[in-house]
Amino acid sequence: LLPKISKMNRLELIKNHLVPACTAAAGKTDEDIVIVAYARTPLTKAKRGSFKDTAYEYLLSVVFQELLKRSGLKGSDIEDVCVGNTLVIGSGHINARMGQFLGGLPDTTSLKVTNRLCSSGLESIAQIASAIKSGYIKIGIGAGVECMSRGDMNSIVDPNLLCEPVFENEEARNCLLSMGMTSENVAKKFGIPREVQDKMAVESHAKAAKAQDAGLFDDEIVPVKTTIVDKEGNTKTITVTKDEGIRRSTTMESLAKLKPAFGKGGSTTAGNASQVTDGAAGCILMARSTARELGLKPLATFRSYAVKGVPPEIMGIGPAAAIPAALEKAGLGMNDIDIFEINEAFASQATYCVEKLNVPREKLNPKGGAIALGHPLGCTGSRMMCTLLPEMKRTNSKYGIISMCIGTGMGAAAVIENEQ
Repeated sequence: LLPKISKMNRLELIKNHLVPACTAAAGKTDEDIVIVAYARTPLTKAKRGSFKDTAYEYLLSVVFQELLKRSGLKGSDIEDVCVGNTLVIGSGHINARMGQFLGGLPDTTSLKVTNRLCSSGLESIAQIASAIKSGYIKIGIGAGVECMSRGDMNSIVDPNLLCEPVFENEEARNCLLSMGMTSENVAKKFGIPREVQDKMAVESHAKAAKAQDAGLFDDEIVPVKTTIVDKEGNTKTITVTKDEGIRRSTTMESLAKLKPAFGKGGSTTAGNASQVTDGAAGCILMARSTARELGLKPLATFRSYAVKGVPPEIMGIGPAAAIPAALEKAGLGMNDIDIFEINEAFASQATYCVEKLNVPREKLNPKGGAIALGHPLGCTGSRMMCTLLPEMKRTNSKYGIISMCIGTGMGAAAVIENEQ
């Protein structure tokens, strides 16, 4: 005989068929993927900042140690790790594995690396979330790291080694465009003037400076003790506690004096583009049921993730395509989002996305963005997660978005639900 099903249970079964479990409308479920700890290093200027002599694996190890400390978990509790990286050969798999051991994770913890260019740090989190959702693992770390002091994005591809058909196919050929030229393409195609771009840059620095002065980055940052070599060749030990790219003196007048960085008549400058940066970040994820079993309080739910393709020559418009897709997966609309963390790779593309989606300025990057803080390629997505979560707690926000454009023409976005 079949068991009797109450009216209430029948309604619940019907609701589960109509409302996907991953959407916000489904409410909290045991299968939700939750974040229980997050941490990042300070961000420093590449080649001349405090991490210019600090290795990839060391920065990553500091983050791993802090994640274990904040969560109270043992290294052996972590089953798998995914690290986003862009500039190191092979995405730095060997370095990441070294960083794992230095960071207190045993050899029984597996590790992989991923490279989706500027979204790698968010992609790593999404891949761990997916592995947990699929039942492959129970607990994992999604992280990102970039030492731009030691890498050069422009040297990733040697055109001389490419096959001839690449140069006969416009879209394939456009993958070779420098990121700066794609910024100029967006500005020209969509009519985004220099003054508007400079205004976003001024606002980014002002918000970041205000947030830093108020201590709003303190909860997300773990101080890093490292060594640095000065101009005379002397090595000294320092402790880095704050982001170093914020320029408090940035004004419209000072930015107007800067020359275009990618050709005469352009509008993209060193002042309205993201900074090249060193840093690492990460978070621990698990199912809600696992968190309950371990007595850990979920900080947030990883509600949805989407990646969408766009033309390579205007790759910066990616967030305008990815954000609506992520919202649809989460069963939410633009008005439901309290905070938009949109990466400021270039003010041109960030402005386009904000205007295209009608993002309210008061909801955009409340603690500043990559123009002020920096854009350590493979780390950025993880860094943005670490910046979003404490701000959602402080403002008692319900939903947040993390999004960025991706070189060669893509955008990525994730919807995060606050539980703090």
